[in-house]
Amino acid sequence: MGSVEEEMKEDSKAVEDSNLEMGSEKKENRAEMQKKGNKDKRKKKLKQRRNFILRRFSCIRMDDEYPTVDEPTGEGSFNMQAITDRTPTHLIVMVNGIIGSAQNWRYVAKQFVKAYPKDVLVHCSESNSAMLTFDGVDVMGKRLADEVLSVVQKHPNLQKISFLGHSLGGLVTRYAIAVLYGKDFTRKSHEENGDCKLDESKESLSEDKYKGKIAGLDPVNFITSATPHLGSRGHKQVPLFCGLYTLEKVASHTAWILGKTGKHLFLTDGHDGKPPLLFQMVNDSEDLQFISALQSFKRRVAYANVRYDHLVGWSTSSLRRRNELPKRRNLLKNDKYPHIVNVETAKTAISQEETDVRVEGFRIADMEEVMLRSLTKLSWERVDVSFKGSKQRYFAHNTIQVQSYCMNSDGADVIQHTIDNFQL
Repeated sequence: MGSVEEEMKEDSKAVEDSNLEMGSEKKENRAEMQKKGNKDKRKKKLKQRRNFILRRFSCIRMDDEYPTVDEPTGEGSFNMQAITDRTPTHLIVMVNGIIGSAQNWRYVAKQFVKAYPKDVLVHCSESNSAMLTFDGVDVMGKRLADEVLSVVQKHPNLQKISFLGHSLGGLVTRYAIAVLYGKDFTRKSHEENGDCKLDESKESLSEDKYKGKIAGLDPVNFITSATPHLGSRGHKQVPLFCGLYTLEKVASHTAWILGKTGKHLFLTDGHDGKPPLLFQMVNDSEDLQFISALQSFKRRVAYANVRYDHLVGWSTSSLRRRNELPKRRNLLKNDKYPHIVNVETAKTAISQEETDVRVEGFRIADMEEVMLRSLTKLSWERVDVSFKGSKQRYFAHNTIQVQSYCMNSDGADVIQHTIDNFQL
């Protein structure tokens, strides 16, 4: 009997201990739930406070709907993409202008990733930033080409490629795509590492495979904004000089201040029987196929400021002769995009004879005409932008890019137009 009573006591004690443990667990769970509830309340209050601040200070913009990740790639450049279950297949390369940097594209990159979260990887280039932008269009173009190849090799799922170039960045991009055009860089990489070499038959097959491609990818959109496609010399191509011949002449003689880039922009670099670099870039050569590379893109788009851009004129950035520019009185604002005042859709290019690049005795006007004729062999979409009436109009050159949202927010509709018409 005694043993039975002892066993019953032990069972009763075990039940009590179990009840105590369950009670303590419940208390702990309650405490954890309360703690979590307090934490959620604090988060909610912080979010409400943040939203209140954001409404008060509209230049600070945050968007939780499409979380993104920035991947530093060295030297200040970065990749931006959305956090999704899909690997992006379309690479968008954004290229800054003179004395610019990758950070100039942060707002635009964010908007592109927000619009196409499952499709695009945005790379904001930094290989030509700050003082490096004085090294010359050719040097910068080669650096950009190397940078693009590095990105492509790290993301093997990429299939398509597009470029956005602002100001000088548009010219640098035109050079880079010629370097990257129609070549098998994967084979080149293997050869440099001493891994293998292909025989001639395989090499020809490889060249056919990469024909019409940029860095081995399908080229889709080539977009420039406020880019001096015809250079910056003479004929009101730099509005800051007010069309005064004396100022333009002085500027061309002092172009060396901007290093090799200045000589390229002002077309003073031609020597030893060679034409200026920008003049060379309107034709294919044995080494670099500038026009073929441009032609490989499905779309070519030129955004241009109608007025208030003190650095790049309307004519050179929109690839038109001055007598072809729309009359300002005929420009109309768009309800959806308030600062887009004219859109000229791409037309089938008229076949023209091959451009003669000999420039002996040419005047600047002659070179400008030859460059225009050659570049407009290809069809271009032209988008005219006006910040008339805007407090930010005197910063039009940067506002068209929304270089800083606080300073250039009026250009947001221009970026939205770029995104809405972007071809995936």
